[in-house]
Amino acid sequence: QVPLVESGGGSAQPGGSLTLSCAASLSSFRLYDMAWYRTGPENARELVAEITGDGTTNYADFVKGRFTISRDNAKKTVSLEMKSLKPEDTTVYYCYANEAGSYRPYWGQGIMVTVSS
Repeated sequence: QVPLVESGGGSAQPGGSLTLSCAASLSSFRLYDMAWYRTGPENARELVAEITGDGTTNYADFVKGRFTISRDNAKKTVSLEMKSLKPEDTTVYYCYANEAGSYRPYWGQGIMVTVSS
């Protein structure tokens, strides 16, 4: 069973919105720090937003005020609400999970987001 499965990607116009979702098949989901990364310059993955099990969040400067990360521990899901999208937000987004206090990361398969007019 794939631990992380993303959904919700696709296309939007500049200034538009999309919401990405990640369904996790991880036991003790609330113990995992969750995050969204994306492929950035030179194909390196860059952090977009992260959220701890108790809901503490952190955002990259380039998405602050535009993106919101949230999680539902009962449903084992994490979402990324993206507003005021820009063409430079076009790339592949990845769901990420790591059990707090350890280094056993999981990655989703990636989902494409395209922002163009």
